[in-house]
Amino acid sequence: MFRATVLTLYPEMFPGTLGLSLAGRALETDTWALEAVQIRDFATDRHRTVDDTPAGGGAGMVMRADVLARAIDHASPVSDPRPRLLMSPRGKPLTQEKVRDLAAGPGAVILCGRFEGVDQRLIEARGLEEVSVGDFILSGGEPAALVLLDAVVRLLPGVMGNEASGDEESFENGLLEHPHYTRPQEWEGRAIPDVLVSGNHKKIAAWRRAEAEKLTAERRPDLLARPDKPAT
Repeated sequence: MFRATVLTLYPEMFPGTLGLSLAGRALETDTWALEAVQIRDFATDRHRTVDDTPAGGGAGMVMRADVLARAIDHASPVSDPRPRLLMSPRGKPLTQEKVRDLAAGPGAVILCGRFEGVDQRLIEARGLEEVSVGDFILSGGEPAALVLLDAVVRLLPGVMGNEASGDEESFENGLLEHPHYTRPQEWEGRAIPDVLVSGNHKKIAAWRRAEAEKLTAERRPDLLARPDKPAT
């Protein structure tokens, strides 16, 4: 079973959207498990302090290494095979390839940062892998953790009704997804492309591939420039 442990100052944010739809049903049927751990439970002072001023001066506060280490060691002992992730804007971008790797594993321990960040010594000492969900700043790591887990959980066996439904989605083959259509065949003067109602599956596949390549070239040319770009 895929087991996710989230270390956070706001455990009430979980499961959040993960308790609904496909992820929520999978959670109810024990296809995967989620635990939210309150970081403040591992502070030692009566104020349950988890942060302090940054060394060298500057604005904001930094999450303390000693408090976070106790939380991580409690949630993920040495024998735990799950990767330890830190949601961070300076991390490696989350990709569909990374999502598939995580979905194929035993789960993940996810630290949600707050304030100005996390003491670097904690990142190094506990082997945290920093992961980013985009080139923007959030108020904390919790929304990013929800995004990561949503992407992973939908790939777990039995979560999607049709396992093949994810095969042609954006990023699965290095391209953005082709356009989709459904009934009615004509709507506000716009008709479904003839090829999609032709019944010729070879032509349909070729059309979808061509449209995917066209969209990718227009919107995400960086994907086509990757060394592992799909063959044409």
